[in-house]
Amino acid sequence: MAPRRIVVIIPCFNEAAAIGGVVGGFRAALPEAAIIVYDNNSRDDTAARARAAGAVVRRETRQGKGNVIRRAFADVEADVYVLVDGDGTYDPTSAPAMVQRLVDERLDMVTATRVADAAGVWRPGHRLGNRVLTGLVQACFGHAVTDMLSGYRVFSRRFVKSFPALAAGFETETELTVHALELSLPVAELPTPYRERAAGSSSKLHTVRDGLRILRTIVVLVKDVRPLAFFSLAGAVLLAVGLGLGAGVVVTFLETGLVPRLPTAVLAMGLVLASLLAFACGLILDSVARGRKEAKRLAYLRIPAVEAEEAGAAP
Repeated sequence: MAPRRIVVIIPCFNEAAAIGGVVGGFRAALPEAAIIVYDNNSRDDTAARARAAGAVVRRETRQGKGNVIRRAFADVEADVYVLVDGDGTYDPTSAPAMVQRLVDERLDMVTATRVADAAGVWRPGHRLGNRVLTGLVQACFGHAVTDMLSGYRVFSRRFVKSFPALAAGFETETELTVHALELSLPVAELPTPYRERAAGSSSKLHTVRDGLRILRTIVVLVKDVRPLAFFSLAGAVLLAVGLGLGAGVVVTFLETGLVPRLPTAVLAMGLVLASLLAFACGLILDSVARGRKEAKRLAYLRIPAVEAEEAGAAP
């Protein structure tokens, strides 16, 4: 059996303070892996320091982590992909165990769940936002993930080459997670240390702005992946409001034979009709979503799985 090709992909934006240590750490942890740093319009010497540490440096001019991942997943050919942020907060020594688990169990994604090694490593807003957004995804798509926004993951070629990669920014982690949950792909999590940033490095994640973008992405993905549930909920709300407004009109009509509040009656009727349209849209789009899911599944199945390097292993 040919040796597996492993590549470490590191998206970077102004991470000169940390990138040298990140590249060095992964070169030591995965000496057989190629390390590619994607410089996303850095204004410091991130690219030069990454190159000096032994990484291959490529450039993505469209700003945003999602744009970097889309480019990397399209261009890089490998059997196992390690994706990690370039800020020095993730533990390179956890990579071999993550790769080994992916291969041994024939998984498609292994996510590093962050365990802070010191108080104050996670900003309170980031921690709260991660819990809330992860809880929303669990409620909508399943409970196979507990740290949705982790930037440290290992993927199979099957996953990478069947992943649409439509997001532009930090919402890409949400897209990665939902893709795995939608297709019921085999995934796992592995607790790993989470450290403070290197001195001179600052977070590029804006708690409120990026949190709202991630929330919007979750809503859009629910609409696309679970349209029947999405439009049924909207239809139920419209129906409840319409019936609530119309109840008084109906009671008055039964008592007097008159409809004195005609605008209210028209509004109630319109809301009830809108609710029926929402239910109908959900049913139609559910069939469309099923067809898209089948197409994604077939695209995924065209790509061979990563094989464990064991003599006489059964296919």
